Amino acid sequence: MSPTDTAVPDADRPMVDEKRRKKIDKRRTFAIISHPDAGKTTLTEKLLLKGGAIHEAGEIKARKADRFAMSDWMTMEKERGISVTSSVMKFPYRGYEMNLLDTPGHRDFSEDTYRVLTAVDSVIMVLDNASGVEQQTEKLMEVCRMRDTPVITFVNKMDRHGLQPLDILEDIEESLDLETVPLSWPVGMGDRFRGTYNLYRDELHLFSHADMEGENERLPIDDLEDPRLDEALRDQADDLRFDVELVREAGNELDVDAYLDGQQTPVFFGSALSNFGVGDMLDTFVEIAPPPQPRPTVTRTVSPYEKAFTGVAFKIQANMDPKHHDRMAFVRVCSGEFEKGMEVIHHRTGETLRLNNATTFMAQDREGVDTAYPGDIIGIMSHGRIKIGDSFSEKEPLHFTGVPSFAPEHFRKVHLDDPFRSKHLGKGLKQLSEEGAIQAFRPLRGNDYILGAVGELQFDVTLDRLEDEYNVDAHLTGAPYECCRWVHGPTEDMEDFESAERGNLFRDADGDLAYMGLSEFRLERTMENWPRVTFASTKQHTAEDE
Repeated sequence: MSPTDTAVPDADRPMVDEKRRKKIDKRRTFAIISHPDAGKTTLTEKLLLKGGAIHEAGEIKARKADRFAMSDWMTMEKERGISVTSSVMKFPYRGYEMNLLDTPGHRDFSEDTYRVLTAVDSVIMVLDNASGVEQQTEKLMEVCRMRDTPVITFVNKMDRHGLQPLDILEDIEESLDLETVPLSWPVGMGDRFRGTYNLYRDELHLFSHADMEGENERLPIDDLEDPRLDEALRDQADDLRFDVELVREAGNELDVDAYLDGQQTPVFFGSALSNFGVGDMLDTFVEIAPPPQPRPTVTRTVSPYEKAFTGVAFKIQANMDPKHHDRMAFVRVCSGEFEKGMEVIHHRTGETLRLNNATTFMAQDREGVDTAYPGDIIGIMSHGRIKIGDSFSEKEPLHFTGVPSFAPEHFRKVHLDDPFRSKHLGKGLKQLSEEGAIQAFRPLRGNDYILGAVGELQFDVTLDRLEDEYNVDAHLTGAPYECCRWVHGPTEDMEDFESAERGNLFRDADGDLAYMGLSEFRLERTMENWPRVTFASTKQHTAEDE
């Protein structure tokens, strides 16, 4: 088995000069997904270490010298040790330009993760050796499956006791409907973990429990009968021979096309904390993971090799620098070449923007960027003008699709502690809604804000950020709603619908109409009563919705 470089087939490429083609093909834009505590943040740090973006684990420190993850910059993230927002990290590796979009691991912030997954070309899935496939992983994989996103799996924490490797492979295949092909195989686990055997390079990687950082010894093996295997592994050598023979005879062959179609996942074993197996996985990832892929729009599909610049905003983040109350739009370059100072059309508003101060990211650290290519993520100061899903191009009116909002599942009523801060509350909730941190609704009848969230911890983050970034003290109480749907339909029906259901209708931060039901039963009855009205559980962010 031997992985090979992947790229968009020649038949699907517009004419493009060789230099720019190579720049595009050498880009990898990906996310890491996992259940909480599977080791995603640790793996992220080790990838940055491999790429030279940081020089020692734990190097990034808070201002008060408390250690926190490179990708966690928000006050609440540092205090609680969890990731609650997505961040972007760019680093080089073996001649490739890596764009890593880190995502929240906590399930309550899955909506942010869902949107990020629309902006990547592949993912690395991290599994805890002791737990296998967990609930949040299954939900995230559902989103990957919608787009047939290629997935490489890293089974973490092999230096602790857990499930047998064959049981993990079976769990992946049954739970996620993914064919597995192990490209490395562990030698023992826990205190008997001795390393991994690279199945396509016939190379033994030896693990040392005393060496918790850095590269470990690699031993090329001519074949599994090589006596050096017995010298290195002693009583575990025969176990490895048996396992490898079983995997090669009964397992699947690596099929790069099946991987790229989202049907097969290459599997690696290791320990992110010990930096073991990470390089092995990353070497294969850059070789077989797809380069920037075509992106769908309302009217056509845009190839990354097209000459004209296009981009789409998949995330808005306010107050990354609290001193300046900034608002940054994260824009994926979809085609062409970004150049500093270029003019683009912001299609939702029809305005022409001159992009003089675009930035590239290293978590909360930013620096100006002069050029960027498809797959790269650039930051554009939005000043409230850019929203999630907004599309940009040089001339052609394109509206990229597939950046969703999901109907909230939990609801709270907002109470302001200081009534003189009502304008600040409105501003804060509007901005937090626009970046997707929370969904704020105003009733057609009355003025109270109702907050909606996919996960309950989003409410804690909202109160934290209102206080920390907007100097607004507020508290929340329960709201009587159980479900929410965005509604639209023929004008004559909507006029009657709004008149009859006014007490249950709200407008979100974008001004879109939403129905809130006191129960699922009430929602179903209302849908039956108004068959020509559409009740949507998701909302696509495109200019056509405006």
